[in-house]
Amino acid sequence: MTWSLLVANVVIFALYFPLFGDDYALMRFFVEWGMLPARLSAGEGHFTLVTHQFLHGDLLHLGANMLFLWIFGDNLEDLWGHWKYLAFYLICGLAAAGLQFAAEPQSMIPMVGASGAIAGVLGGYFLFYPRARVDMFLFLIIIFRIIPIPAWLVLGSWFIMQVLGGLGSAADGGGVAYWAHAGGFIAGLVLCLPLWWRKGGPAYWAKCHGHPPHAEARYRYVKTSVPVAGRATRVRSSPWRR
Repeated sequence: MTWSLLVANVVIFALYFPLFGDDYALMRFFVEWGMLPARLSAGEGHFTLVTHQFLHGDLLHLGANMLFLWIFGDNLEDLWGHWKYLAFYLICGLAAAGLQFAAEPQSMIPMVGASGAIAGVLGGYFLFYPRARVDMFLFLIIIFRIIPIPAWLVLGSWFIMQVLGGLGSAADGGGVAYWAHAGGFIAGLVLCLPLWWRKGGPAYWAKCHGHPPHAEARYRYVKTSVPVAGRATRVRSSPWRR
């Protein structure tokens, strides 16, 4: 089901991608199919509570959401089962839209993106696998490092950032639906609580040590055929450029 959601999001994005060449047409499309709080306040467009979850504002928006879904989704699907996981995913998206609507019921800015539903996946992951290793890639000019950070720190920090962003969004008028992210995360955590208890609660943590039931990824540096460059030397300047 995680792969099906990935494919659905990508295919839908591809279908309306030609609209990105026309800003007016694209905005009309998002107003019609995205979640517009003012429209809901008028009693219209309830179907957009679902449709907005499969729309994205650009390639970076789509790519980031699908990356998070790919990383964290399969472990939650293993716990829920395929169809229950789909229901869980969609309900988290509804909860996310609900909190964003409650925060700005008269907003005329359409909300699009799977972020709220995926935030629910993050909330469930935070509950079940707090000690899972999340590998962060560090790139500083010539320094490349993969740093393992526990999931509770990565996801907990992310949630706090969403709440702080939501509290400050009214002042800066930003275009990020922070409350949708926070609402989805809370919904995912709450919805997973009964399942977590059925699996033993704290005893489940003790059983799996707070990690998913599969081996962690390991990385090692290997020697390649790429030659090592020597020190740079200064040469006389030429009257042309290459």
